[in-house]
Amino acid sequence: MTRRTTGNLWGRSLQRTMRAMTRTAMSAGAQAVTQALRAAPRPLKASAKKSTRAAPGWRTGVTLGATGARRYRLYQPPSVRRNERLPLLVMLHGCSQDAKALAAISQMNRLADRQRFLVLYPEQDRLSNPQGCWNWFDTRTGRAQAEAAAIMAAIDQVCLKQAVDPARIAIAGFSAGAGMAALVGALQPTHFRAIVMHSGIAPGVAHSSVSAMTAMRGRRAADVTLAPLPPGTHLPALLVIHGSADGVVSPSNGADAARLWATRVQAKAGQPRTVQRGKRYAAILTDYRADGQLVATVCAVQGLGHGWSGGAAGQPYSDPAGPDASRMIWAFVTKQFASVAA
Repeated sequence: MTRRTTGNLWGRSLQRTMRAMTRTAMSAGAQAVTQALRAAPRPLKASAKKSTRAAPGWRTGVTLGATGARRYRLYQPPSVRRNERLPLLVMLHGCSQDAKALAAISQMNRLADRQRFLVLYPEQDRLSNPQGCWNWFDTRTGRAQAEAAAIMAAIDQVCLKQAVDPARIAIAGFSAGAGMAALVGALQPTHFRAIVMHSGIAPGVAHSSVSAMTAMRGRRAADVTLAPLPPGTHLPALLVIHGSADGVVSPSNGADAARLWATRVQAKAGQPRTVQRGKRYAAILTDYRADGQLVATVCAVQGLGHGWSGGAAGQPYSDPAGPDASRMIWAFVTKQFASVAA
C-alpha cells in the first residue's frame, strides 16, 4: 500500500492497530491436532548468537510479476538427498514482520529439521504496503489477486529449483498473512492439500481498507460467501487457530472463516471438544465434515491474544503459554498429505 490518499486511513488505522498488537502480543485431522495439543514438546536448544550472515539452510530468491519484485526466503533441512522429494510448507508473515521474524516466533525451521520438510517464506514489499502487510483485502482493485499470483510464482519457482513433492504442499499465515494464505488457497485450491489461518480474516469478508478495519473489529456483511468450487475440484482442508482474547482481529473471524470454508461443500459442524496440556491455555476444537471427510477445524485458544500460540519467548506477536501452533499445523497438514497416498 502506498502513502497516497486511499492509503491514509488504512495507514493511520494500522498504526493504531500495531500499537494495540504490541501490547496484546506480549501479555487434519482433528485427531492429529488433538494429539499435537496433548503431546509434550521436545526441548529446544538455546538460540545461537546472532550473526549478520544467513543461517545454514537459508536460501534467498526473487520473483517478478504484475506487483513488481518479491523476495522470498527458503529454509531447507540438512542432508537432503539428491532423489529425495520433500513436502513444502509456505509461511506468510503478518504486518511489521518479515520471513526471519515469522521463523523466529514460530520456530518452524527447527520443526522442519526434525520432520524433514521445506519452508518457504515469501515477503511483502514495503513499497506495496509501508507496514509490510499483505493486501489480502484489496480484491476490488485486483491488488490482492496480484499479490496472490506473486506468491504462487515463488512457489512455482521453488518447485522447479528444489526437490519438492508437488502432491504435498500446504500454505499457512499469521494475521494479514493468514488472510492472504486463505485467499491464495481459495484462488488455487488444486495446488494445496491444506490451508492454515492463524489469527486472520477469511477471503471475501473485506474488499477495501475501510471494510478490512471493520472486519477486524468483528463486523461484516451478512451475505458473504465464497465462490463455489468447479465440479471435481478438491477443497483443501482448513485449520483455523484464533485466540479468544484477540483484541486486534476479533475472535469471531476465526469461526466465520471455518463456516465460510465449510459452506462451499455443505460441511456440517460437529460437537466442540476441549483439550488442554498442563498449564498451557485450553483449546476448544470444532470440526466440519462432509461425507465423513474433514473440511475444516477451528481451534479457539482460550486466553490467547494476537500472537503466535506457543511461540518463542521474548518475541513480539508470540505467546509461549499457548499450545504449540507449529506442531498443530504440521500434524494437521501431514494428515492431509497422508490422504493423498491413501
